[in-house]
Amino acid sequence: MERLLIVDGHNLLFQMFYGMPARIINENGVSIGGTLGFVGALLKIIRMTRPTHAVVLFDSETGSGRAELDPEYKANRTDFSDMPEEETPFSQLPYIYAALDSIGMAHTEAVGCEVDDIVASYAYRYGEDCKVVISSFDSDFFQLISENVSVLRYRGSGTAIFTAETVREKFGIEPCRYADFKSMTGDSSDNIRGADKIGPKTAAELISQFGTLDSIIKNAESIHKPSIRASVLANAERLRKNYSLIKLDSHADLPFEPEKLAFSDGGMTTAEVLRKIGLK
Repeated sequence: MERLLIVDGHNLLFQMFYGMPARIINENGVSIGGTLGFVGALLKIIRMTRPTHAVVLFDSETGSGRAELDPEYKANRTDFSDMPEEETPFSQLPYIYAALDSIGMAHTEAVGCEVDDIVASYAYRYGEDCKVVISSFDSDFFQLISENVSVLRYRGSGTAIFTAETVREKFGIEPCRYADFKSMTGDSSDNIRGADKIGPKTAAELISQFGTLDSIIKNAESIHKPSIRASVLANAERLRKNYSLIKLDSHADLPFEPEKLAFSDGGMTTAEVLRKIGLK
């Protein structure tokens, strides 16, 4: 592989489903807005990154076990169970899967783990030998960034690509310390509460001084500022739990071997893809 593109499918779907200006219905009365947005964005991402291999990964309903560590994990997410299916992003999945088949891009649902875990496994397994681009707004992926691994946050002309230098400039830490950093600051999108009085600047300073979260906790009595020292000591158990929720590793099984991910852009337009799958 020369360049592997990994797309966080649900992340892009939700962004497009709720980002379209209005509900779009085709001539047969089928709601296609989420699919239209997804396909259009994906084709632009493909042309930005020019992958030789690609995969789109979707979360399944089986969960990952992280909620067993902390019942509050992602408890703030929208509950779709009482909504008509046609009004949810998931109604678009059959069309999106068909669209991915039509352009020849591998895709699957994560079973028994989260998409994050599979993405991490691909990044760790192949990130030393080829370029890996992760397309997602999930900041957890910042911890995977390296010389060969980057994170693309698609927003049309405002698309940003995060590299190791971006993380250093924005957070004052190395990417490999992002899980330690985020464990202290918390993450409202995943309903993870950090430690009181520890914001991004303080977290970066603690990492600079002590190295890792574990070292910060073990050496908490050496923290100069009393309020920060007290916060680390009082929240030590929570910080360790946060780290377990946030840290990604390479233990997930890979759903596809590299040869199954080979991709060649056929140059199709969004309209051509939708026409091919019967939505236009």
